[in-house]
Amino acid sequence: MYKSEKLANSLKLLIENGTWKANEKLPSLRHQAELSGFSLITVMNAYQELEAQGLIYSKEKSGYFVVAQQPANDEQNQNVTLNAKIEINSTVFQYLKSIQPDTIIPFGTAFPNSQLLYSAKLIQTLGQLARHRLSYEQTPSLPPGNFALRKLIAQRYCMQGIQTDPSDIVITSGGLDALNLSLQAMTQAGDYILLQQTIFYGAWQAAERLGLKVITIPEHPEHGIDLNAFEQAIQKYPIKVCLLMLNCHNPIGFTVSDEIKFQLAKLLHQYEIHLIEDDVYEELHYDHKKPLSMKYFDQQNLVLHCSSFSKTLGAGFRVGWVYAGKFSEHIQHIQLMSTLSVNSFIQNALVEYLSHRHYEKHLKTLRSSLERNKKQFYAYLTEHLPPVCKIAYYPSGYFLWIELPEYIESVYIYQLLLARNISIAPSVLFNANFAKQNNFLRINCSFDFNDRIKFALSQVVECIQYAINNPSVRS
Repeated sequence: MYKSEKLANSLKLLIENGTWKANEKLPSLRHQAELSGFSLITVMNAYQELEAQGLIYSKEKSGYFVVAQQPANDEQNQNVTLNAKIEINSTVFQYLKSIQPDTIIPFGTAFPNSQLLYSAKLIQTLGQLARHRLSYEQTPSLPPGNFALRKLIAQRYCMQGIQTDPSDIVITSGGLDALNLSLQAMTQAGDYILLQQTIFYGAWQAAERLGLKVITIPEHPEHGIDLNAFEQAIQKYPIKVCLLMLNCHNPIGFTVSDEIKFQLAKLLHQYEIHLIEDDVYEELHYDHKKPLSMKYFDQQNLVLHCSSFSKTLGAGFRVGWVYAGKFSEHIQHIQLMSTLSVNSFIQNALVEYLSHRHYEKHLKTLRSSLERNKKQFYAYLTEHLPPVCKIAYYPSGYFLWIELPEYIESVYIYQLLLARNISIAPSVLFNANFAKQNNFLRINCSFDFNDRIKFALSQVVECIQYAINNPSVRS
C-alpha cells in the first residue's frame, strides 16, 4: 500500500468516527505534513484521494473541508457522484473526426438533417443583403450584438411571460459559445459545478477546459431530474453553479414538467445557487405550446438561459445567445477576449427574417417533419430490435436513446457501424464516468425515411444482434 493510501485511510477514520466534524477545515497540506511526518506530495495525494471518495471538498485559497455525510443506506445519495478530474476532450475530438466524411450516414450527428433547416426565405434574405454592403458593413459587431436582433429575442421571451429587456441578452457564436461564456463568467478553476449524469458532451468539455470539479446526479425515470439527489448534492458540496438541460434533453430526449421546474427554482432560491440552462432545442417540441424555460420560474435572477438558432436554421448560422441579466457586462468582457463578436452580416439577415414572421412558418414545417421522421424511426426499431433493447421515446426533438443489454458496450456497436459508413453516438460521449452506462447509444432520427436510411437502420439492428449473439467478440 502506498504511503498516501495509508494516510488517506487514517484520515478517513477521523472523519467516520466524528473526530473531524462536517464542514470542519482540515489541517493545511504543510501542517498535515508536519503532523504526520509524510512529505507534502504524499499529503496532497491523500487529500485528493479523500476528495475523490466524496469525504472532503476543497475551496479556492481556503483549503480542504469535511463533507457532510448522508446516511449510509440512502440509495439516492450513492448516485451523487464526484468527478474531480474530467478527461473527455480527446474522446470527443476523435469521435467527431471519425464521423466527418461525406460518405458516412450521420445517425451520430447532433444537428438535424440540413435539408430540413435552410429556409428558402432566409437564403433569399441573405442574397438581398449581400448586394447592399452598407446594410451590414456599418453595423456595429462588438458585444453584446445587434440591438435589433436582441430586441426580437427579448420579445420572444415576453411572449412566454418572461419580462425581458434587450440589455439582458448577449449574442454569441452559437449555443455552445453561450454555455462556455456563462460558465467562464461564473466559475474559477477548482470550483464545483453540478451536471446531470448524462448530458451533452460540450458541458463535460467545458468543465475539463476550465479545471472544474463536477458533481453529477442521476436522471429520474419519471420526472427527468431527481430533485432529492439534487438537494443532497448541494447540501453536501459547495456547488458554485448548475448546468442543466431540461427541455428536449440531449441525448435522452425528455422534457421536465413545469411542476418539477417550479420545485427546482425554489431549491435554487433556497440555497442561492445559480443555474445555466442549456435550451438549444426549445423550439423543437411537437405540442402547440412551447415548453417553459427555467427563466420563467426565476424570481431571483439566478438563471442564465442559453439558446441558439443553429438547431432550427442550420449549423452554418452559428448565432446563439445568453439571457445573462446581471452577468451581461462580465460575459461581454470575456467575449471581447475570446470569440470577440458574431458575424454582423448573419445577425442582420436574422433581423430581417425574424421581423417578417418567416421563422414561425419555418418552425411549424420543421416540427412536423421531425415528428413524422422520428415516429418512423421508432416504429422500425421497435419492430426489428431484439426485445432486450429498450428505446426511450419522447414527443420532441429528433433523438432516440437506446439501451442495450448491460454486457454490451455501445462503443463496440459504434465501431462495427463505422466500418459500414454509419455513425451513431455511444454513451461514453455523454458521461465522463466511463465505468457507468456504457450500454446506451443515441440515434439522430431527423432524416427522411427513404430506402437508404431504412437500409442503414437495418445495419444498426444487425450489428446489435451480432453483439448479442457473439459474447466473445463484443468488448
